[in-house]
Amino acid sequence: MPNLNKRRFLTFALASGAAAALTACGGGSYLDELAARTVATPSGPNLVEVLVGLPQFSLLVEAVQAAGLVSTLQGAGPFTVFAPTNDAFVALLAELETTKEALFADVPLLTAVLTYHVVAGSVPSTAVQLGRAITTVQGGVFKVESGDGLTIFDGRWRTSSITAVDLAASNGVIHTVDTVLLPPDQDIVQVAQSQPDFSILVEAVVAAGLVDTLKGPGPFTVFAPTNQAFADLLAETGLTKEQLLAEENRDLLISVLTYHVVSGRVLAAEVPVGQPITTVQGATFTVDSSFMITDQGGAGNPRAEIVSTDILATNGVIHIIDKVIRPTALPVT
Repeated sequence: MPNLNKRRFLTFALASGAAAALTACGGGSYLDELAARTVATPSGPNLVEVLVGLPQFSLLVEAVQAAGLVSTLQGAGPFTVFAPTNDAFVALLAELETTKEALFADVPLLTAVLTYHVVAGSVPSTAVQLGRAITTVQGGVFKVESGDGLTIFDGRWRTSSITAVDLAASNGVIHTVDTVLLPPDQDIVQVAQSQPDFSILVEAVVAAGLVDTLKGPGPFTVFAPTNQAFADLLAETGLTKEQLLAEENRDLLISVLTYHVVSGRVLAAEVPVGQPITTVQGATFTVDSSFMITDQGGAGNPRAEIVSTDILATNGVIHIIDKVIRPTALPVT
C-alpha cells in the first residue's frame, strides 16, 4: 500500500493553491464534445502529429489508432497527455500477461486506459498540483508527488516516473511517463476486501448494512481502522467482537463506522489541518500536523494516527488509521 510520510504530508497539506478544476466524464464522446467547443492554437503540429514524429511513442500511436481516438486528440482541446513510451507498453504487456494484439483488440479496455492518460486543459509541469487528485477524462484520478523528480501514483497503487515534460503541441502539452497508468478498478468495499488487515472492518461494514452505501458512487473518504485497531477497541471496552457486531448493537456500530467516513474524495494533501472535519455520522474530528486524529471519544481516549494514505478507489480514497475513532464515549463492560 502507498505510504506518505509525515514530512511529505506536511509539505502537501500546507501547500498553497487550489486543486486544478479538471472536469471528467470519460470516454471518447466527452473528448469529442470538448474538442468541438474549444478553440485551438492555429500553428504547429497537434498532439497526434507530435507523437507520430517521435519513434519512442510508436506503440502509443498504434493504441490511439486502435481505440479510434486519433480525430479526438487532433481536435481543438486543449489536452494534457501523459504519454507512455514503447518500453512502458512492453512492460504492461508482461505485467498483464497479454499480447499487443489482444490488448489493442479490446477497444473498451484500451479506450479506458488511454483516456486515463488525458487531462482536460493544458497543464504544464509547473502547474501540476502535487499530492492532489488529478481527474482524467476517463473519470478516474491519479496523483503526482515530487521527490527525485515527479512520480505518478495511479488508481491501482502503481507508480510511474515523469521522465520528460512540457512537449508543446498546438492543442495541448505532452509529458512522458515510463509506465502505462491503470485506472482504479475496485470500489472502497472491494479494496477493503482485498486487504487481509481490513477483515474485521469488512465484517463490521457487513453487520452494519453499509456495504451498498460504500459501494455507491460517492465519492467518499474512509479513515479505515486495521484489525489491530479493532482488537485494541475490544480490549479497551471489554466487548467481544461478537458483541460489537451483534444486531442489538447495530445502531452503535453504524454510528461508529459512519464517523470514519467523510463525504467527497479528500487526499492527504487536501486534509484541512487543525480544522473540524465533518463526517457522514454528523460529528467532527480534527487532524493535526503530526498526522494524529482527535475524536469526540472523551478525555483520555487514545488518539489515532494516520499511518498510510491515498489508497485510491473508483468511488473515493482510503487512509489507514491505527485506532478506531469514536463520535462519543463508548460503553465499557
